[in-house]
Amino acid sequence: MSQRFDFDPVRIPQPADPYPLYRRLREEHPLYQVSESGVYCLSRHRDISFALRHPEIFSSEAMRTVLMSPDQTRVKWRDFPTLARFLFQARVNPLRMSDRRKGLVESDPPEHDALRSIVNRGFTPRRIGEWELRAKEIVSQCMSRIDEDQPFDVMQELAIPLPVTVIAEMLGVEPDRKQDFKRWGDAVVAASTGQGREAGLAALLAPMGELRAYLRGVIRSRQQQPAHDLISVLLERRSEGALDEEQLFGFIMLLLIAGNETTTNLIGNTTLALLAHPEQLDLLHREPHHLPALVEEALRYDSPVQSLFRQTTREVEVSGGTIPAGAPVALLMGSANRDDEIYHDPDRFDVTRNSPGHLAFGFGVHFCLGASLARLEAKVALEALIPALRNRRAAGGATEWVDSFTVRGPRALWLEPAPSPIV
Repeated sequence: MSQRFDFDPVRIPQPADPYPLYRRLREEHPLYQVSESGVYCLSRHRDISFALRHPEIFSSEAMRTVLMSPDQTRVKWRDFPTLARFLFQARVNPLRMSDRRKGLVESDPPEHDALRSIVNRGFTPRRIGEWELRAKEIVSQCMSRIDEDQPFDVMQELAIPLPVTVIAEMLGVEPDRKQDFKRWGDAVVAASTGQGREAGLAALLAPMGELRAYLRGVIRSRQQQPAHDLISVLLERRSEGALDEEQLFGFIMLLLIAGNETTTNLIGNTTLALLAHPEQLDLLHREPHHLPALVEEALRYDSPVQSLFRQTTREVEVSGGTIPAGAPVALLMGSANRDDEIYHDPDRFDVTRNSPGHLAFGFGVHFCLGASLARLEAKVALEALIPALRNRRAAGGATEWVDSFTVRGPRALWLEPAPSPIV
């Protein structure tokens, strides 16, 4: 396990194009340990799939300890739980990360299974299917505000408002607060996986305090007068004793923040890929039945979530090397989805490709709860956006990416009228 290769999964900022680095990792260092932080990196599809299939070996506890770290260089891995307990006991952390009960993304079976069985009620195929018509209405409203003779930002005009509005309405909170939801979400992403980590948890105090106060008011309202929304469903299921107050807050925050980021960045990344591959855009104009395959190929080709973190519960052998017990592990899904052991010519964007087994939504017990909703929203958005791309081009300049080492997507994506149709 040579340390000559310079890669760090929590480096900020990440490379604008990480895929050549991923290829080198897969070929030369499939099990790579970062010398400074001690994090082990897995980059091959088969190894990451193994880790996701075995939560008893690769614990999701790391999703709390890694993202709670204000600075990998100042606070060592073994200190993270102590830091979280201190903040909880001092009651200065608005997230109130209890050491007793964990949320959905950082828990392991059987606790995770109990939580998942509760929240799954809001994400059945029937319930998700019921949102298709509403998603189309939202997209139509977004597209109607775009002037065909003026530049527009795909992210602000479509990719952000669509999932924010759907999640807000699903939960039963005011869609008019979407700017606040986005601001709170950006703060969490930046403070946990972006430049804001330098400021530590202090950067989260104000935005998370605001979000918690807002949600407390919504929850009290639903307790007094239940409605036909997901918060009311979750409150009803609390009577079964499986969700405490912190987990309820945590799950609602997860939906408002993570539920928006994935779809927003999926739409942005897909748009970028289509603009960079005009022959694929032309194919979609002629053969729109490839749209579902486009969504899957975009998820594979440029995954909105590039990495997850796990912690080993025992010593384990992977790719000819050994990871000790208690070690932090980065699972590089962005790399796994370009693995040529699984995909022919993986760096080629092909909307006709059959993309089985991509890991953009994870795998196993932690497979993304909102995957079907993200797919539906992306399909509806792209169905309306693709015709508009015929007479548009990127406005120029380098893409500014979301401030995060795990979330990948353009912060803004301005399109301007093309002198003539580009396809």
